[in-house]
Amino acid sequence: MWYCVEFVTVITGLVIALASYFYMQSRRRPNLQQSMEQFKGQPRLPKFAVPKRYDIRLKPDLSACKFSGSVAIELNIVADTRFIVLNAAELSVDTTSVSFTHSSNSKVLRPSKVDVVEEDEILVLEFADTLLIGMGLLTIRFQGTLNDKMKGFYASTYNHNGEKKNMAVTQFEPADARRCFPCWDEPACKAMFKITLDVPSKLVALSNMPIIEEKVDGDLKTVSYQESPLMSTYLVAIVVGLFDYVEHLTSYGVKVRVYCQVGKVNQAKFALGVAVRTLELYKDYFEVPYSLPKLDMVAIPDFAFGAMENYGLVTFRETALLYDDQHSAATNKQRVVIVVAHELAHQWFGNLVTMEWWTHLWLNEGFATWVSYLAADNLFPEWKVWTQFLDDYTEGLRLDGLAESHPIEVEINHTREIDEIFDAISYKKGASVIRMLQSYLGAECFQRSLASYIKKFACSNAKTEDLWAALEEGSDEPVNKLMNSWTRQKGYPVITVEVKDQKLVFEQSQFLASGSHGDGQWIVPITLCCGSYDVCMNFLLESKTGTLDMKEFLSDKSNLASAWVKLNVNQTGFYRVKYDEDLAARLQHAIENKHLSATDRYGILDDSFALCMARQQSLNSLLTLMGAYREELEYTVLFNLINISYKVERIAADATPELLEYFKQFFISLFLHLEDKLGWEPRTGESHLDAMLRGEVLTALAVFGHDLTLKEAIRRFHAFLDDRNTPVLHPDIRKAAYVAVMREVSTSNRFGYESLLRVYRETDLSQEKTRVLSSLTSSPDPNIILEALNFLLSSEVRPQDAVLGLSVSREGRETAWTWLKDNWEHISKIWGSGYLITRFVNSIVSPFASFEKAEEIEEFFASRTKSKISRTLKQSIERVHINANWVQSVQNEEHLAKALKGLVLGKV
Repeated sequence: MWYCVEFVTVITGLVIALASYFYMQSRRRPNLQQSMEQFKGQPRLPKFAVPKRYDIRLKPDLSACKFSGSVAIELNIVADTRFIVLNAAELSVDTTSVSFTHSSNSKVLRPSKVDVVEEDEILVLEFADTLLIGMGLLTIRFQGTLNDKMKGFYASTYNHNGEKKNMAVTQFEPADARRCFPCWDEPACKAMFKITLDVPSKLVALSNMPIIEEKVDGDLKTVSYQESPLMSTYLVAIVVGLFDYVEHLTSYGVKVRVYCQVGKVNQAKFALGVAVRTLELYKDYFEVPYSLPKLDMVAIPDFAFGAMENYGLVTFRETALLYDDQHSAATNKQRVVIVVAHELAHQWFGNLVTMEWWTHLWLNEGFATWVSYLAADNLFPEWKVWTQFLDDYTEGLRLDGLAESHPIEVEINHTREIDEIFDAISYKKGASVIRMLQSYLGAECFQRSLASYIKKFACSNAKTEDLWAALEEGSDEPVNKLMNSWTRQKGYPVITVEVKDQKLVFEQSQFLASGSHGDGQWIVPITLCCGSYDVCMNFLLESKTGTLDMKEFLSDKSNLASAWVKLNVNQTGFYRVKYDEDLAARLQHAIENKHLSATDRYGILDDSFALCMARQQSLNSLLTLMGAYREELEYTVLFNLINISYKVERIAADATPELLEYFKQFFISLFLHLEDKLGWEPRTGESHLDAMLRGEVLTALAVFGHDLTLKEAIRRFHAFLDDRNTPVLHPDIRKAAYVAVMREVSTSNRFGYESLLRVYRETDLSQEKTRVLSSLTSSPDPNIILEALNFLLSSEVRPQDAVLGLSVSREGRETAWTWLKDNWEHISKIWGSGYLITRFVNSIVSPFASFEKAEEIEEFFASRTKSKISRTLKQSIERVHINANWVQSVQNEEHLAKALKGLVLGKV
């Protein structure tokens, strides 16, 4: 009996041991389903393997809009694994071609299983045995489509000698390199890239680096490029097409070229000069020279963004790179300068030093936006671009005043969420807080610390805290503590200020355009002047409230009981200010008597408008303040005044339609003196700013229905139709004329609409097409609006340009909403894979001003919302609620009619 018991015990032990062994093996070697589950839904790739070098060969077929390719990736296996997981999307992978060879032996390993998780855009390779730690080579062959979505590796069309042709273009930011070749498509996964292209021999083939060899074999040629330095996949670039170019060398030997369509080379010369001078400037400012041997800039006909900073091969929309002396407006010229300077700034901020993850996108975009103004101001100081920067600053404030805003450092849990953060928070607020910090630390200290940061993180990745550490070390100021309150929480404060005895009392609360208050709190760099710019001071407001005793700062000539007080001097701080009634009245008097700078005049007006929208100030008081700007001459201040007038007119039309004509007459009275001052044609020696202002003022007068302006605009338009080179319709005023023409168009009078379509079809200048498209929906006739909107969806309009016509007239608002609903499936199919889809939602939804419409919009999108538009939709619906509340507030405002009529008659 004992023997039998012992035998059973032995057998039982063996069974347990075997079960344990197989269990452990199952843990070590999960089946494919188990392996897939651990990788699905993750925001980032696992770190089993680290790419070091890519050898990529691509062969695009421009006629069939397809491509084939291969990639050999040198990998460092850094952890025990049987899996290699990388990104791939919309590629047909030849599974028989996939192999991995470890550098320590010559054995070729084939994956036992290969699968693509389409939803997460990853390629999972499972091997039978654990891969050895160390270097190895992964090879893959694949095929793909040159798509029409302006992302990944795509086709753009152009005309040459009357024939439609295709070019091949890449756009990989934020996460679309995976649509061209399998890769580790994350910013932190920097590697070196060796590119080889097989292309038609007559075409120009460009990549990030210079060509080292070109072999022609009949109709095809093989082009090989120098290996790149370390860079992220989203910066790899390829362009294949028919181009002309102009070139120049920087003083330190970098060859700069601007490529454009054949026949447009003269339009490329201005941008070339700007680029060369900007590279020289950045070399000195960052104390690091541009790091590649060449810089190409290419104008692409079909391009979703304004431009893209690919390392050494920057791609642009034509409107952002080409400038025509005869047919481009002053605004076009300035746009070329700002966009070129922005993209070249990225060669340092973004390319040389790269964000670690998309949470830190603002390190790229906020800095490039800020630095582009630094460059433009250096190249064209007469443009006063730092005053114009306030338009960007205000865009940031307006988006960040929403409850549905997001922090500058925003969590990204999936690549689908990235597109929506390419917004005014990352760009405009990011640039504004940098400007605020530079002002606080001082320009010299800031520049030195920035240069140190770039040197330290060159060819690697950085996070926001790395920048703060560099600035803190260079300034000996608590930068990290100060700035975390601005980048890690959404929103900004409104500082309420009032006078008590000889003291100023401050209180901060989170500003929300809805009129409510959030619970945010900031460390606020307060600057203020009292009665004169000679009496200025600054301090940090670190708590909810603060008091400043002014006695020690005031001279005998300055009395706090009567002097004006301006907070946020020159609008360097990212916050709004609410003054008590007495201080507000003193500031209005200072504006009328021209005591304040243009930036401060701008800030007072913009804060007042925001407070009025948030129902913290009456419309009556806002209109009275606007009246103080009747003699305003500064372009940027007037540009904001005009835009505020447009918005007030729309709200007035909903709230008090019986007063609408009085509102229009009041706004006309604000700008009419400028029509006399500026005239309709350029004047010898006039400033760049006056040239831009002329078009804005005439457009505003046309929109508000000034009869003489409309008649003169239409007269000049008819002359232009007869002779496109006539001087009577200068490019600076064409938009004004086009809007005037469309304001007169109706179903029974279609001449202006059809004439504008003829201008659109006959021009090959992208900037002219842009002017026409942005004017077509200005008609008050809903039938014309519908026809114009349908034209935007036609094959005659490039996909990236369709969004230009979405800002419809007030009368066409309901028509546009119905059109959006009717065409949503088509729009989603064409634009749904990129950020442009958000423009359709925001442009058409946001102008509404009723709670019922907000509910209708929510109901329509309830079953149609995708993650790519969810944030934009929430923001747009919030704006509808804000507008609706504002309408109700205006309807209940006492004495508005009397005050408005008094303003029109000049009695106030």
